[in-house]
Amino acid sequence: MPKQIDEALRITSSVLSARFDVYSFAFAAGSIIRGEGTENSDIDLVVVFDKLDRAWRESFVEDRIPFEAFVHDPETLNWFFERDLKSGHPIIVHMVASGRIIGPGQENGRTWQSHAAQLLKDGPPELARQELDALKYQITDLLDDLCGERSGAELRAIASQLYQPLADLMLLGRGTWSGKGKWIPRLLKQLDNELFEAFDAGFKHAAEGRPGELLRLTEAELARKGGRYFDGDCREAPLDARKTSAVPGWRI
Repeated sequence: MPKQIDEALRITSSVLSARFDVYSFAFAAGSIIRGEGTENSDIDLVVVFDKLDRAWRESFVEDRIPFEAFVHDPETLNWFFERDLKSGHPIIVHMVASGRIIGPGQENGRTWQSHAAQLLKDGPPELARQELDALKYQITDLLDDLCGERSGAELRAIASQLYQPLADLMLLGRGTWSGKGKWIPRLLKQLDNELFEAFDAGFKHAAEGRPGELLRLTEAELARKGGRYFDGDCREAPLDARKTSAVPGWRI
């Protein structure tokens, strides 16, 4: 698999011409494009047309390189921007902000890239009370499970569920964007290396059957946002969350 950026961009340009005829511009992103690819790395592509019926995503392999393509027009791309920003995990925004621009409409691509970079720079909105309470409730519930007498297998299962919401609380709660998977340790390192070390060590030792550090870290992060949250939690279902009963003989 070629790792040189120029060769990767050459192959990507060929893929775009062959698979996405009349596209306007695209962003090629990921570790291969950064010159940091491994044998299992892929190339992320955000492909933008002038107008589509709908957006789509597809995966394929060309010249032994895996590609993940996210295909949009300006309106669908904007919709996904807003969705990712609202979630606190601006995945596609980051692809656009960090990607190499390819295609005939590069001027428009640069406008989108500048917009994406500014959104990332602005940072996430402050966690709304309802979102913060939901996150704290989830973490509190997992923390209670982690405190009990557990087998190693159960500790690992609980810790794996705690990883994402605790990272979200730590990152979004400090006014910086969160992420998923491998992006979590990267973002924590960028924010505060000491905080990352505590996070990483806590999960490592919890997986080894020693959850004490993770318990203390989680308690401390909850305390920054008012402490554990269970008593008083109440969330209403949508008004349309109902369906005629399929149970025979049911009558009101």
